[in-house]
Amino acid sequence: MSNPQAASHQETPGSHRKLVPAADNVPTVHHPYGDVGAYMGGAYEDQENFSFDLREYLRIFYKRKWLILSVLVAIVALGAVRTLMQTPIYSSTVRLQIDRNAMEIVKGGQVTPNASPYSHDFLPTQFELLKSSALAERVASRLKLGDDANFLTPQQSSIMGTIKGFFTSQTAPKSEGSVLKGTRKDRYRWAAGMIRGRINVRPVPQTVMVDVSYSDPVPARAQKIANALGEAFVASNLDKRFQATAYAKVFLEDQLTQLKLRLQESQKALINFAQKERIVATGDKEKNASIAQTNLAAANATLGALVAERIKNEQLWKQLSKATAINLPQLLTNQVIEQLRAQRNALVTEYQEKLETFKPRYPSMVQINNKINEIDRQLSAEVQTIKDSLKARYEASKNQEVEMKKQIETLTAEVLDLQHRSIKYNILKREADTNRQLYDGLLQRHKEVSIAGGVGANNVFVIEKAHVPGAPSSPNIRRALLLSFALGLGVGLGAAYLLEQFDDRISTPDEVEQISGLALLGVIPKLGDGQNVEAEIANPRSAICEAYRSLCTALQFATENGLPKTLLITSANPGEGKSSTTLAIARHFATMGLKVLLVDADLRNASLHIKLSCDNTVGLSTYLTGNCTPPEAFQATEVANLALMASGPLPPNAGDLLSKPRFFSLLSVGLEVFDLIVVDAPPIMGLADAPLMSNATEATVFVVGAGEARSGQVKGALKRLQLGRAPVIGTVLTKFDSKAAGYGYGYGYGYGAQDYTYGGDSPAPDRRSPQLTNVDESS
Repeated sequence: MSNPQAASHQETPGSHRKLVPAADNVPTVHHPYGDVGAYMGGAYEDQENFSFDLREYLRIFYKRKWLILSVLVAIVALGAVRTLMQTPIYSSTVRLQIDRNAMEIVKGGQVTPNASPYSHDFLPTQFELLKSSALAERVASRLKLGDDANFLTPQQSSIMGTIKGFFTSQTAPKSEGSVLKGTRKDRYRWAAGMIRGRINVRPVPQTVMVDVSYSDPVPARAQKIANALGEAFVASNLDKRFQATAYAKVFLEDQLTQLKLRLQESQKALINFAQKERIVATGDKEKNASIAQTNLAAANATLGALVAERIKNEQLWKQLSKATAINLPQLLTNQVIEQLRAQRNALVTEYQEKLETFKPRYPSMVQINNKINEIDRQLSAEVQTIKDSLKARYEASKNQEVEMKKQIETLTAEVLDLQHRSIKYNILKREADTNRQLYDGLLQRHKEVSIAGGVGANNVFVIEKAHVPGAPSSPNIRRALLLSFALGLGVGLGAAYLLEQFDDRISTPDEVEQISGLALLGVIPKLGDGQNVEAEIANPRSAICEAYRSLCTALQFATENGLPKTLLITSANPGEGKSSTTLAIARHFATMGLKVLLVDADLRNASLHIKLSCDNTVGLSTYLTGNCTPPEAFQATEVANLALMASGPLPPNAGDLLSKPRFFSLLSVGLEVFDLIVVDAPPIMGLADAPLMSNATEATVFVVGAGEARSGQVKGALKRLQLGRAPVIGTVLTKFDSKAAGYGYGYGYGYGAQDYTYGGDSPAPDRRSPQLTNVDESS
């Protein structure tokens, strides 16, 4: 028998999913989160990324409210009992100021390292010192607490203290008798341990102050020990400074003795080397130069002056040696040349004047000319004399320069030799100077430490002494109850959430769709106490009957052709409401006027003949074995238009019978007489019956029992149907209890009946419709 393609265009109430035709009769489900193939054995591909929203948390809270409330009440009760059993504890606080640097009375007199203002380890170090065993022992010794029987005797007992005692080890004896009978050292060590365990150190924000609290069952004793802690911390800090000063003095004295010997040895070695090498030092660093170095410096200065003089004389001589006239500044400034030039100028002037009257050969004219020539000769002689003097000066300067260079070379050799000999001298001198500086510094430090040792400089001050507490600091009943309430609520919510995560039972319509990947066709409410499913189905005013009407309405839009002609109902496990759903569907369509054949194909645990009060001697098994024809196996029921084909005698080989072609023939022949054939198949649970029959029917509906079916079972069952190429068109959730699922609400149809229709989008049939006139009220 060919199977038509199963497709649905119905928008299932609340699911907003639509089925479209898919290949091989496998519907494809379109979700608002994306198109996902209707993989019949599993959930959505993105199920791992699914996250609960606030409504889901509220659902879990409502579902597990009694668990949460029980855990909350239990923890609050335990917290209240524990708080009331505790002995009142009083806390007294002393406030200390801990400066990073102590007041420096003598500069450099401190021997302990001073913490910088930006040190992050100073205050934490002080806090640990406040909680140290040494400070607690000091307080116990100062107040003689080791001899106080009232202090050593335990003053409180609590459940938590008893439990803690099993996991903590004490070096001192714990019982009253053993404590008092122990040695004095043991008693004081036990008292110091008690003090240390009751100290609480709290820094004051944004300050260098700290509050040191001590808790004790006796208020006056709490005040006394708190004040003793502050005073002991101040005293211990002073003792630490005095001890550091004493140690520093001893250390400095030892270092001074050693440095003194080293200084003497270094000075003696310096003097001996200076005498040997004949090196004399004046003691002034700037004047501590040798005679050779001084002479070399003077010679270098003289050489510079000689070089400048030589260059000057050389330039003057070269300038005059090349000159052909007497118009040079060096010649014009000479007095002799100046006089001769004046005489010559006068004679030339006279000669020119007389030349107008006399001829050049005239005796007076010849005489004047001779005078001019004589003056020219004298000028030439004077110029030559000046040139010779400049040349002589140049040569003298040059000779002096050469001699000075030779002298400098000699002095340089002497200075280099002296420097070579002074290397060891300078080393010895630096060693002696360093030893002297170290000795002077340590001597000054020793004097400062000696003076500062007697000054009681401290950086810890008691700002506010402890007072007698007027009220106990613990137990705080309000705080304890609030913490217990918060803890109980957190534990309860966590337990509820964990149980919900580990609970793989399917309880809600959303879970059915998420796990199956199929559209949800209907939700059937759970029966109330004392209700019978057959009676509720027969009662048109009941909530279950209304829910099945909604399911049948969805079936009318489940495929392209409307209501499938052959419909198979199955489930993963028995007891999930499969047979009741089959009966309700068949009864509903029969009352609407369709001719319906109800086939009980559960050949392992038949039940429809009991529900309809029919005979089971002849039925499906009889037909499949060939012992009767189909009409002989049909039985009329009390419901009009509804015929039943019972299961018949239960065969030992149900799978073999159902695999034969006679079952396919039954459906083909039956459709010639009936408008609808509804088959009640056995549960899948590893059997081959349901997959065989589902392949022969036009559509298959999978029933899931709320709170009974588990996700793994549903996935496995749907996967088997997929392997059998079953056209599964949707699922039905039965036995749904909205309150048990955590929704906390229900939907009401008319007539006062409570029901859940999963959104109410599917139209309920009109009770005034003529289709309902055939309902057999007596049934």
